[in-house]
Amino acid sequence: MPATLDDLITRRFQDVAVSEQGDINTAEFLEAAEGVVKLFDILDSAAFYPVKSDISTNIKKVHDKSLSSPGDPTKYDTLQKIVLAEAKEGDRTATQGLLWLKRGLELTAMALKRNLDNPAEELSVSFTEAYNNTLKQFHNFLVKKMFGMAMLACPDRKSFYEKVGGGKPDVHEQLLAWVNALQALLNELNIFYATGAYDKGL
Repeated sequence: MPATLDDLITRRFQDVAVSEQGDINTAEFLEAAEGVVKLFDILDSAAFYPVKSDISTNIKKVHDKSLSSPGDPTKYDTLQKIVLAEAKEGDRTATQGLLWLKRGLELTAMALKRNLDNPAEELSVSFTEAYNNTLKQFHNFLVKKMFGMAMLACPDRKSFYEKVGGGKPDVHEQLLAWVNALQALLNELNIFYATGAYDKGL
């Protein structure tokens, strides 16, 4: 039997540590974000390549920064610490990477939540609407065209849930919990970025 999302992800968004102040554990968040990449791998559709590539690239940017201070393992152990440090250092590569990672994950979360909430809606509609409300405003004409075509080439709804859940009866409930946990983390990051205007100029 082909591997399902449940088989492949090593950490759920529900299991990412968040402090009382809202600080998000870097390593755990990136590990959970890899689950989104694996979601697209399971679908084995060229349609998702632009989103998958973008997410993977930005995970690496943040990951590289988190490993850049081996003498002090706590220096970048939360996403907020990375952004705050780069605001002082001047090099904002990881801050930009996290910003675009956040946007790519928002597209995924919004599309899946919309599709789960609308049982009659095809995935292509859900992803197109999510793209229009997330990434589209930041893309130029050529990228908009590429992403727009990708969203329309999504697999059909039935195939999607069969591949992701392997026919399990609770696949919708499990995926909804995963998506809601992701959105809660994104809400924390959105507030953080907005409060410090950390997306300015990026």
